[in-house]
Amino acid sequence: MAFEYLKGKSILVTGGTGSFGQAFVRTLLTQTEAARIVIFSRDELKQSQMESALSQYEPRLRFFIGDVRDLERLERAFRGVDYVVHAAALKQVPILEYNPFEAVKTNILGTQNVINAAINQNVKKVVLVSTDKAANPANLYGATKLCAERLMMSANSFAPTGPRFGIVRYGNVIGSRGSIVQVIRHQSQKGVVTLTHEEMTRFWITLEQGIELVLRALEEMHGGEIFVPKVPSMKVKDFIRVLAPDAEIKLVGIRPGEKLHEVLVTPEEARHTKEMETHYVILPEHAHWPHHEHYQGKQNVGDDFFFSSHTNPQWLEKESLEAMLKNL
Repeated sequence: MAFEYLKGKSILVTGGTGSFGQAFVRTLLTQTEAARIVIFSRDELKQSQMESALSQYEPRLRFFIGDVRDLERLERAFRGVDYVVHAAALKQVPILEYNPFEAVKTNILGTQNVINAAINQNVKKVVLVSTDKAANPANLYGATKLCAERLMMSANSFAPTGPRFGIVRYGNVIGSRGSIVQVIRHQSQKGVVTLTHEEMTRFWITLEQGIELVLRALEEMHGGEIFVPKVPSMKVKDFIRVLAPDAEIKLVGIRPGEKLHEVLVTPEEARHTKEMETHYVILPEHAHWPHHEHYQGKQNVGDDFFFSSHTNPQWLEKESLEAMLKNL
């Protein structure tokens, strides 16, 4: 990947001490000539650990304790920043079903604060890290991320000559903090792994693939697009069999707000989706969006397109999953 557009630039990552944030920052430090990288999060312990682990890069790093719920703190952190990657979110589905307004305050109101701060501080581009759960949401977490996506799209109308706002949307990240990999490995130590439904499928993506998509979106977006990677699917049951081949699988039933299959591009979105070599781009639907000429000549996916984890033509094979797991 070439990242010449980041040379000499300042980049801020909200939620910068999370799994994605830490991996993204390491990529920026080792593969780009970004001049300043700002980690914005509310976890002082992880910031301290991260600062110690990356001490050799100290001249390029800045650490801000703060919460996306605090607009004033965001504005202070955004001063002099060229690009923002907004990865901060509350995302544990069962917990958020029980504490719904906490999700609203972070995932929705926090996103609006990021937008306002970016406009007020003349940031060039902002990318929201979203989730497949935002497409046809069945739980509160997905609904809040859908709202965050729509806020990001609409933000491009607030300041026509100001920041550009875009979105990346992808599925389960293999190996992230609190991921299904960690859950399965922990449960397998007791010999039993729980499964909610035998036919359940999910999209699977590595942290590296997620990072590449975000960097591509930062470089290529014109404002309002949703970037969706072409990633494989796999049955959760088969996924468990690779990670814990000797463990018993216990069926426990689908949890509240849990889908049997996830979606990355809905049939409604397919009408305005373009296909690229490695990803799809969902274009804003409103007629006054001014950047359609940049996508002229790009292939439409077709009105009957439906990118779901159970209809996905790209299937994750056992050998490919094993290769991914070796790098964790």
